[in-house]
Amino acid sequence: MNQTTLTLSGLARRLVNDGHLSAEDAQKATEGAKAENISLALHLVKSGTMKSAQVAQAASEEFGSPLFDISVLRKDAIPKDLVDSKLIAKHKALPLFKRGNRLFIGIADPTNLHAIDEIKFNTGLSTDAILVEPDKLERAIETYLNDEDSKIGDALGDLDEEGLESLDVQGGDDDKQDDDAEVDEAPIVKFINKVLLDAIKSGASDIHFEPYEKTYRVRFRRDGVLLEVAKPPGNLATRISARLKVMSQMDISERRVPQDGRIKMKISKTRAIDFRVNSLPTLFGEKIVLRILDPSSAKLGIDALGYEDDQKQLYMDALNQPQGMILVTGPTGSGKTVSLYTGLNILNTEERNISTAEDPVEINLEGINQVNVNTKVGLTFAEALRSFLRQDPDIVMVGEIRDLDTASIAIKAAQTGHLVLSTLHTNSAPETLTRLLNMGVPAFNVATSVSLIIAQRLARRLCSKCKKPADDIPDHILTEEGFDDIGIPREEFELYHPVGCESCNNGYKGRVGVYEVVRITDEISRLIMEGGNSIQIADQARKEGFNNLRISALRKAAMGLTSLEEANRVTKD
Repeated sequence: MNQTTLTLSGLARRLVNDGHLSAEDAQKATEGAKAENISLALHLVKSGTMKSAQVAQAASEEFGSPLFDISVLRKDAIPKDLVDSKLIAKHKALPLFKRGNRLFIGIADPTNLHAIDEIKFNTGLSTDAILVEPDKLERAIETYLNDEDSKIGDALGDLDEEGLESLDVQGGDDDKQDDDAEVDEAPIVKFINKVLLDAIKSGASDIHFEPYEKTYRVRFRRDGVLLEVAKPPGNLATRISARLKVMSQMDISERRVPQDGRIKMKISKTRAIDFRVNSLPTLFGEKIVLRILDPSSAKLGIDALGYEDDQKQLYMDALNQPQGMILVTGPTGSGKTVSLYTGLNILNTEERNISTAEDPVEINLEGINQVNVNTKVGLTFAEALRSFLRQDPDIVMVGEIRDLDTASIAIKAAQTGHLVLSTLHTNSAPETLTRLLNMGVPAFNVATSVSLIIAQRLARRLCSKCKKPADDIPDHILTEEGFDDIGIPREEFELYHPVGCESCNNGYKGRVGVYEVVRITDEISRLIMEGGNSIQIADQARKEGFNNLRISALRKAAMGLTSLEEANRVTKD
């Protein structure tokens, strides 16, 4: 045995001792494998020095590992989503089958203990190596990875190559992208850009990216209803969330606590869309929800919101008052922000100083001083309001009245010559008044400061192309539903059912506002002062001709704007 043979070890020495290679050839092959950063077995096969079966048999004998013919393994039997494709490509190791808590991986180099350990760590499974012929293993890995790429391609759809990668998305930190190679993958970038564009084109209000144990789904909220639009492979979850977090300037290394961020996407030279982003750690990864904030929605004009003529006039009259408080109420996603910003846009003139405190600022409006509330540093709604009152304000908007401190300052502002606009989370206009009283605001202050309350919902609008008359609803059902109280004679209206066509979403296209607009009259003020409850206030409002949400929804149905089913969905108890 010469000196060269002595310096060889493992598989190289076995091949020399068995007469397959000379010591010099084995040394050259070892150095060549190192230079190419591949295993000796694969180098020998690729260079044509030895046949794949010979190398595998020698390795099996040297290391005492079983030899497996991977060509007999069905492709659909290979366990999916257990090992990340990056690890498979990096270590040239392929999962073959799983038995209980044991994972068996095919490998051409049994000395690569790092591969076994890393796969074991990432899967949490006990991992055993099985020898596979190098060339067969390489072909199997290539087929497996190509199948994964095609699945990604199927999930992403036929993407338009132009524009998606180069789409102008602001808000992310370019430096952060270098910290995690996952976020730079072109398919993921294109997929997310396409999802964002599709959401905008379809008129969605929210996008949900949701990881589950074995699946992943993307849903749009369109016309107030969630619909699944994509189902990418589950193993893309971390890459999708990392990309979204980079785009929205979140900390991609922090996955244990919720985070908030923002994305700005330029659609054209004249139009940009903002996304408010929130991440939430769930059992199987981070769920990320994007709220689409279109500044153009604040400039639609009050006529486009769906107010009836008398309701619109009440709102305009309140906006023209020099002081007082306008409160908009309703659940999340009911259009409160658009109603408030529509009013602010009407008031936004050179002669007025307008300041807003929001959490967060949703729509940017030039000419209005907008402040993001930051409770971590002590900038609460109450603190922002106190500061506004020292800045010579005419109009103040508070994103939400959440506590007595904020309510007290807002009411004092309304009583001292300022117009105040704000929101509360209640179900109806009368309940808004009792909510303020329950917060601890004195009845006198409520009665003398609040001038108008708008409670609202958003109902899906019937598609004008495919809606069909609802001739199957008996008269007694119409009476039970409340159509006798809407102020429109039965013979003068016709109800419609949704049908569904290519132009709409299950018979609906767009949404229309349903409103309860109540002006605080002298009689309602007296009731508040006397400690009246929400039921008494509601009865008085009806006596004075203010329609409640139920009647407003039925009127929308009678006008053919929505269906009875939808009116029931958004207003029936």
